[in-house]
Amino acid sequence: MLSGVALCPGLFYDTPAQDGILSRIRIPGGILDSKQCRAIADITENYGGGYVDVTNRANLQIRELRSGINLPVLQNLQNIGIGSRNFAVDHIRNIMTSPTSGIDPQELIDTRPLIQDWENYIATHPSLGGLSAKFSVGFDGGGQVSVCDRLNDIMFAAILIDSTVYFRLYLSVGVKGKPPVDMGIVLLPESCLPVLAALAEVYLDHTDIQSRRKLRLRELLNNLGCETYLQQVEQRLGFELTPHPPLYKTSSPEKSLNSHYSHIGIHPQRQQGLFYIGVVLPLGRLESQQIRGLADLAEKFGSGTLRLTPWQNLLLTDIPQRSLTHVKSEIAVLKLDISVNNINTALVACSGNQGCASSATDTKGDAKALAKYLETHVSLNHPVHIHFSGCEKSCAQHNHSDITLLGDNLESENGTLGAYHIYVGEGDSEQKFGRQLYQYVTVAELPVLLGQMLQVYQNQCRNPDESFREFVNRYEIAQLQPLFSPVT
Repeated sequence: MLSGVALCPGLFYDTPAQDGILSRIRIPGGILDSKQCRAIADITENYGGGYVDVTNRANLQIRELRSGINLPVLQNLQNIGIGSRNFAVDHIRNIMTSPTSGIDPQELIDTRPLIQDWENYIATHPSLGGLSAKFSVGFDGGGQVSVCDRLNDIMFAAILIDSTVYFRLYLSVGVKGKPPVDMGIVLLPESCLPVLAALAEVYLDHTDIQSRRKLRLRELLNNLGCETYLQQVEQRLGFELTPHPPLYKTSSPEKSLNSHYSHIGIHPQRQQGLFYIGVVLPLGRLESQQIRGLADLAEKFGSGTLRLTPWQNLLLTDIPQRSLTHVKSEIAVLKLDISVNNINTALVACSGNQGCASSATDTKGDAKALAKYLETHVSLNHPVHIHFSGCEKSCAQHNHSDITLLGDNLESENGTLGAYHIYVGEGDSEQKFGRQLYQYVTVAELPVLLGQMLQVYQNQCRNPDESFREFVNRYEIAQLQPLFSPVT
């Protein structure tokens, strides 16, 4: 493995973490076959902690590596299609798309060929390794399971105009954490790759490849201006990027947090008689035996593939109707669940102080304790998105959550205690996590308080479809605090 080449982890770069070496495997589009799954399970057992974590870009992280993965093993991974064929670009962020591409009954276009085309382009253009490792691209096919609101530098979102499928171009500009903005440009599918290549090359022209801290595309657009940037892209392309037919600009399509988890459970595919099953992964983690078990199920009953999601869950696809009951029971044997009401469906946590020196708290451990408590104290109609972040960087979840718990340390007579600041709903542009509801809630106090908050919401929401975010946004913080305070 290589050392000291990139700031972000990849398959070919040694990246030290609090709990050992961290390796991140790019999974373009999030699709893995059963052979790849078994190879990854072997690595977790032979080198790491015996598990993988699914990330919010549908990557895989292998943690607690005791030593770097040796070269023959890495070459075998390349041979079976894991990781980039070119290590120079392996650290660039994973290409994102809907996990239901090609099987969503409502989608306008299957984006998987576009994902593969862009992955091939990256692999054959190692100069792109000079860009920020956080350079991110997404394709949305216009289906029910959308990734339009995920944070990407560049997003192509499918729309239908006069019975023809186009893609709208969105670029990341403005305040950090803001969804990408519509540029008022529509492209035919065959134009996406050349336009994307030109967008990346102009970005590279403005990047100091010798600098350790690379310029983000959002920063370039804020400095250069979108109009100038797109003019330079047009010069490289040799044609103008004009809307055809003319369209008004729109904001990035908004999706409710509840719709993010509509893929959990059993759903019909566009292919007659076939279904996909959305599986809940507690805190995005899969043990090696679970990886093998799911690979076996995919191979025996489906098409032999698993699909990772940007919501840190996964799908088993192409399951015949006659096999659904058996597959569901086998998933339960693996100690996994397919219920959208499972508290773990929308529970997210960063690696915490067990894996990251920047974290103030044991987010994974605290999230597990919270889930265990809530499972026996609260029954929800639909998921409430709860995000544990050990520091301000918010690595595990960049989008707003219903509830964000920001880790901190509280000094007391008994020493330093782990604690959380609690944020809810939506805030203004300066409020990264939403509106602050409580400060310095200790780990011991957290489960009862969160349980009370969720129970009040469940009892007092206007209707079963009102989300937690909509509920809290109806109140001022001064009203919420006494409303949520546990009865003593």
